[in-house]
This record gives sequence, C-alpha cells and structure tokens, in this order.
Amino acid sequence: MSSQVPAAGGQEVTSAGSSRLQGLSELGVAFLLVVLGIAVFVDASGLEAGLGRATAIGPKAIPFVIGGALVALGVALAVDVLRGGRGEPEGGEDVDLSHGTDWKTMAMLVAAFAANIVLIERAGWPISGAVLFAGCAYALGSRRVVRDVALALVLSIGSWYLFYVGLGIDLPAGVLEGIL
Repeated sequence: MSSQVPAAGGQEVTSAGSSRLQGLSELGVAFLLVVLGIAVFVDASGLEAGLGRATAIGPKAIPFVIGGALVALGVALAVDVLRGGRGEPEGGEDVDLSHGTDWKTMAMLVAAFAANIVLIERAGWPISGAVLFAGCAYALGSRRVVRDVALALVLSIGSWYLFYVGLGIDLPAGVLEGIL
C-alpha cells in the first residue's frame, strides 16, 4: 500500500517518489527518440554515394546506425516504462527554484551573441569569437577581464585554425585576413 504525498508542483507523488505523470513524460521521450530515429533513416536514405563508392561503407552507414540506435533506445525505454520502470529524480541539483530568472545575466549573454552575429562578417571569426567568449565569461560572473580577453583570443584564433586548417572550413578572418 503506497501513500500519496503532495509534491511541490501540486502533483501527487507516491511514497516511492514517482508521480502519475512521470510515466507519460517518459513515454513521450521514448516516442520522440523513435520519431527522431525514423527521421534520421528517412534523411539518410536520400544521401548520394559520391566519393564513397570506392569503399565498402558509404555515407549512409553511420546515419543508419545512429537512426537504428535511436529507434532501439526509444523502444527499450517504452518497454521499460510500460513494465513499471521509472527514472530516479536527481537529488544533487543545486538550483534554488525559489529565485526567479536573472534577466541581467540573460541580457548580457544575448548581447554577447548579438555582437558575435554583427561582427563575424565585418571583423571576422577571431575577433567576433573573442568578443563572444569574453562577453559570456563576464556575463557569467568572471571579473578577470585581462585574463578572459587573452583566453578568448586564444580560443577564437585556435578554433579558427582548427576549422580552417584541420577541417577545411573557411571561417571569415575579417580584418586579420593575411595575418592569420
């Protein structure tokens, strides 16, 4: 016999810690996993072999494996939930739910992303990325501006080289064209 205890959100929670709606939400996650897996299958079926014709494994192999894994995980989760399995609520969360949203921090983060969008074509990724990284560090509480700007420059220039040299993706260099 399980007793019912009201939870913080007004839902009734059994003494075992699972709510009536928890099973439905977990079935929803299972359904989304299956739908996502099917979408990956459908999308991958339209891939062309291209340069991969010379190899035994073409470009469809990995998306099919991922799609199959998503469908299998979704089905396994649904079976587990229907058999009575429930996920354990996280006990280690350190978020104080009694406080509201910190709109000042949100505004600073949005400003850092907006500056990145505005600057990326004009100034290039190394500078706009540095503004993004340093702006996010400041918005999230760091007040070591010199260190943050230096780290942001290292990260943005390093990621520019990773994309440009390592992956062959041409990110805009902007005002540093010819220097990098």
